[in-house]
Amino acid sequence: MGSDPIDAGVVVGHAHLRVADLDRAVRFYSEALGFEVTQRIGDSAAFLSAGGYHHHVGLNTWESKGGAPPPPGTTGLYHVAFLYPNRPSLGRALRRLLGLGVPLEGASDHGVSESLYLRDPDGNGLELYCDRPRALWPRDREGRVQMYTRPLDLNELLSTAEVTSAPTHTRRV
Repeated sequence: MGSDPIDAGVVVGHAHLRVADLDRAVRFYSEALGFEVTQRIGDSAAFLSAGGYHHHVGLNTWESKGGAPPPPGTTGLYHVAFLYPNRPSLGRALRRLLGLGVPLEGASDHGVSESLYLRDPDGNGLELYCDRPRALWPRDREGRVQMYTRPLDLNELLSTAEVTSAPTHTRRV
């Protein structure tokens, strides 16, 4: 293995998921999560984004049309995590999910971030989260990050949804 670390600017660009029913998956990702459809290829694939990027989520039925989710206890994707820019935007995401009756599987304060956990209609695990400023991350005496898992106060998070924040992008029509 090489000793050169990966460039610190590398990020996960998008997730591409196999789904059983494309219309159902597109409805979930657009209505429940608020992504915009940027392209659709018939009934076999769709690409969705936040803020006009080409896509953050790809959905396809190429190998999975009508299929069942993988059974528990098998290998595969644990979850896809979507990083929100701030607490108010995560609070608004929570408000949207609750308004649509989308159940949460969990909600955690990890010290470095706050996270909501749920599943899409095909059973894919999703994490919606926002990071705390790095200066507030919990650290041990040697300065190493010390994440933890504690319950997240959903009512407090919802209260931040009322705070309006400046948009992080402008949409071109």
